[in-house]
Amino acid sequence: MRVILIVFISLLFTACKKDSPKPPEAALLIFPQQNSLCTTGVTITPSTSRVEFAWQTANNTENYELRVTNLNSGITQTANTQFTTAELTIDKGTPYSWSVITSNTKVPETSSSTVWQFFNAGSQITHTPFPAQIVGPLSGTSVVRDINQEITLEWLGADVDDDIVGYEIFVDTVSPPLVLAASPAATVSSIKINTNSDTVYFWKVITRDNEGNSSDSGIYSFRAL
Repeated sequence: MRVILIVFISLLFTACKKDSPKPPEAALLIFPQQNSLCTTGVTITPSTSRVEFAWQTANNTENYELRVTNLNSGITQTANTQFTTAELTIDKGTPYSWSVITSNTKVPETSSSTVWQFFNAGSQITHTPFPAQIVGPLSGTSVVRDINQEITLEWLGADVDDDIVGYEIFVDTVSPPLVLAASPAATVSSIKINTNSDTVYFWKVITRDNEGNSSDSGIYSFRAL
C-alpha cells in the first residue's frame, strides 16, 4: 500500500510540474538594427514615415508589445500584436530606441528584449550622435568605492556617421551636474572619478561628432559608499 501511495504522489507531482505555466522568454530583435540608419520607411508626410519593426518568435508568448521612444522628445509609442512584426509612423531625421515586451495570460511575469537604437532617415546628410548609453553605475544604485576612493563611470557611444570626436563627462553633487570631470576622446568609454563616502552624485555624457552635432545622455545618479 505504501509503495502504491508513493507512486501516486510521484505521478501527481510530475503532472503538476508538467502543467506549470512558464513565463515568456525575451524576444530577439531583428530590424531596425542596432545603431543603424533606417532607410526603409514609407513616407506618410514630409516629416514622417511608417517603419516596420521585426523580431524573432519568443517561446511561451501570446502578446508582443512594441515600444519605440523618440530620443529627442522622450515620447514613447506602443503597439500590441500577436505577430512578430508591427508598424508605427515616426518622425524622419530622428534618433529612436526600441524594444519588445513579451507576455502571456498564464503568468503575471513579462520579459523585455534588449534596447536597440536607430536613426530614422530624413533629408539631412549628417546625423546627430545617439545619446550615450550608460553602462554603469546605473541610475539610483549604490556603488562601493575602490581602494583609491574612486568609482568607474562607463558608457557606450554610437553614431550612424561613425564620426564621434569625443565626450564631455559632467559629474556633480547637484542636478543638473555642472562640473566637467573629463573630456575623453572617442576611443575612450570609461573614466574614474574620486568620490566621497555616503554621497549622491549626478552625471551625464555629452557626445560630440565631427560636424559639430551633439547629444545628451540624460542625467543619472548613484550613491558612493
